[in-house]
Amino acid sequence: MTRFHSSRTLAKRKGTFAWAIAVLAALSLLAASCGNDDDGPAVADQAPLATATEAPMATEAPAADPAPAADPRGDAVGDGSLGVVTVPAGEAIQIRSLNAISGPVAFLGLPNQRAVELAIADYGDISGFSVDMGTPLDGLCSSEGGQAAAQTIAADEQVIGVIGTSCSGAAVAAAPLITQAGMVIISPSNTSPALTSDFQGNPGESYNAGYYRTAHNDLVQGAAMANFVFSELGIDNAAALHDGDPYTQGLASAFRNSFEELGGTVSGFTGINKGDTDMVPALTELAAGSPGALFFPIFQPEGDFVAAQAPTVSGLEGTSLLAADGLLVDDFLALTDSVGMHFSGPDTRFGTNTNQSTGQSADQILAAYTQAHGEAPSAAFWGHAYDAATLLLDAVAAASWVEDGDLHIDRAGVRQHLNSVSGYNGITGTLSCDDFGDCASQKITVVYHQDSEAVEAGKENVVYSYP
Repeated sequence: MTRFHSSRTLAKRKGTFAWAIAVLAALSLLAASCGNDDDGPAVADQAPLATATEAPMATEAPAADPAPAADPRGDAVGDGSLGVVTVPAGEAIQIRSLNAISGPVAFLGLPNQRAVELAIADYGDISGFSVDMGTPLDGLCSSEGGQAAAQTIAADEQVIGVIGTSCSGAAVAAAPLITQAGMVIISPSNTSPALTSDFQGNPGESYNAGYYRTAHNDLVQGAAMANFVFSELGIDNAAALHDGDPYTQGLASAFRNSFEELGGTVSGFTGINKGDTDMVPALTELAAGSPGALFFPIFQPEGDFVAAQAPTVSGLEGTSLLAADGLLVDDFLALTDSVGMHFSGPDTRFGTNTNQSTGQSADQILAAYTQAHGEAPSAAFWGHAYDAATLLLDAVAAASWVEDGDLHIDRAGVRQHLNSVSGYNGITGTLSCDDFGDCASQKITVVYHQDSEAVEAGKENVVYSYP
């Protein structure tokens, strides 16, 4: 049967439905407001919930790397390859003087030794350490003397360097022993080319690493005398005499070679023996070539006999006699037989030259020398000795450092410094050391001696300069 509903019933149902719809809508709004959808709008008056967290634990800063310890060597040069000498606190730096200080050539060695003493005093301490020259040793201007003295020096492991020798012959024997011990040797008056080089990059037959000199190389002096004889005296035929010593033979040979290169003729070249007094046989041999000039770069006393006997030999009566620095000394110039001779040697016109290490001028050093010894230097190489000593002391300063109160000196550093010397202002001029130890300014002059009673005037009477 079909049922019919009344209007009241329908209304009641509609009201119930509407109420349900409203409840559902309210629930939807409530769910939306409480949801945690990230894209949902934030409720303005709802404070975020505080979350409790622990404070981070305190940590210590990482320790910094320790600073590297300062090198006690500082700027000291050297690599230690030759050993290091330690000078205990309160003791002195040891160097030595090895020169001819007795016998017939003492006139050459004594000024060298005295100039070294002055240089040490003028230079002063090195890093608070004094310098001691010890007992001067005598090289006797001979191979035997040089060897004996060098053996004594080389046995002392505290010695850093040596100023010497006076003569090339002594150096040939002494230099190997001294340099092989790691020391250096600086000569103020050795001039033989054999000790250094031929200036063409070839070492001399007696060269040793660790050998240096402030004296000239006789290749220069030989050329100077050859140029003077050939160009200034106008002589084209000459002779030369030596005594077999490395110095005299080397210089005579350098003269011969240069003279022949100029176009001259060396008609005689011979030798005598040390100790000879009768020179007539050798002079007669040379006279056979009728030379216009005779060059004899030897020492006393042999030079005395040559000068006296040459004018008596037939063929040499009018021959010009010439010698070198070995005879350019007071004792020989005081002989009447030396009058009228020409002499080659180092340029000693030092003028206002000042040693850069001590600040002392040539005049100041000469005055101090004369005051201390009551005479002027008897030979030409006193300035070279002073410069040699200051070069050595500078090298010690450059290669040393103080550690725990002691001074340490690097032997290889001493050589390294000397090898680097360039443009050094010394008493003798501007010094620069080449690869083979030639450090000199290489200035040569020729003087003319006119009066045996005016020795100093004879030394200063320059008639030719060779650059």
